[in-house]
Parts: sequence; C-alpha cells; structure tokens
Amino acid sequence: MEKKAQVMDEAGIRRALTRIAHEILERNKGTENLMLVGIKTRGVPLAQRLQAKIEEIEGIQVPIGELDITLYRDDLSKKNGMDEPELKETRIEEDVTNKRVIFIDDVLYTGRTVRAAMDAIMDKGRPGQIQLAVLVDRGHRELPIRADYVGKNIPTSRDEVIVVKLKETDDEDSVEIYDK
Repeated sequence: MEKKAQVMDEAGIRRALTRIAHEILERNKGTENLMLVGIKTRGVPLAQRLQAKIEEIEGIQVPIGELDITLYRDDLSKKNGMDEPELKETRIEEDVTNKRVIFIDDVLYTGRTVRAAMDAIMDKGRPGQIQLAVLVDRGHRELPIRADYVGKNIPTSRDEVIVVKLKETDDEDSVEIYDK
C-alpha cells in the first residue's frame, strides 16, 4: 500500500475526542445511565480516552466495557488459515440493561462491525439506547447505520484504506489514507 496523506495527527485526534466527549455529555444531559463500550481493537483505547475526558469535564467516571464482535461477524477472520476465528476477550462488568450504551470505534465504513456489535451487546442484556461514536467516518455504508458522534468525516474511494494508529496499540497517534 502507498501512503497518500496524513489527515489527523496527535493533536487532531485529541481535539476530536474532546469535542466528542462534550457532544456525548450535551446530548445525554450528563452521565446518568451512560456506558462506553469500545469495539476491539482500537475502539477500546478510544473509549478509555473518552472516559478520561468525560471524567475531566464532569468529575464522574463513566463505566466502560470492551466488546469482541468476532463471533458475530458475517466474515469471520481466520487465525493461521484455520477454520477457527481469532477470539479476543469481551469485558463488560456492568449490566447493560436500560443503559445508554455508546459504542466507540476507530473507523465507520460498511456498518457491518456495528451491526455485529449490536448483536453482541444484546447477548449481554437489553440497553435502553445504543449510540455510536467513531473517530473517522469514511462513507460507503452497506447497512442503514450512522454515527451519532464523528471525529472527522473523510470521504474516500473504495480503493483507499484508512489507517488509524493509536499510541496504545501502535506507539503513535495518526490517521492516514493509503491506496490499496
């Protein structure tokens, strides 16, 4: 793949997450019954960062969870070419029933990851509401899914790839566009 452009740097990501945190608080009128759920892999550190920003603003630590959607995908990822999907751990310690659950992910593309996340969370209980926050919305939806909170809209072609790098997983913060 060939790198075309860097569209967000560390400061841009920080500003986008600060804005999303304020939008979440404004739309939900505070933190009551709120829960952040990061979709593995990069949604988890983004959820942790949003949790910290919300605590900084409101002085309240919102519950957080980690969701592995592997078994709910319609295109199971294979491990070592075998027929067994590569599983990651789901950790949701709070009851999601009647909570306003906000899924956090790095990139919204076709919508299939979010559909899988909705199926996965329903196995944990029945949220009162599900919202979606993404760092990047790149378009090309295949399902009728939209984000409630978007860090940056980046129109792309299907021949382009958005790569989100986070310090927690990749030792740097950036969002880049590559040609396939």
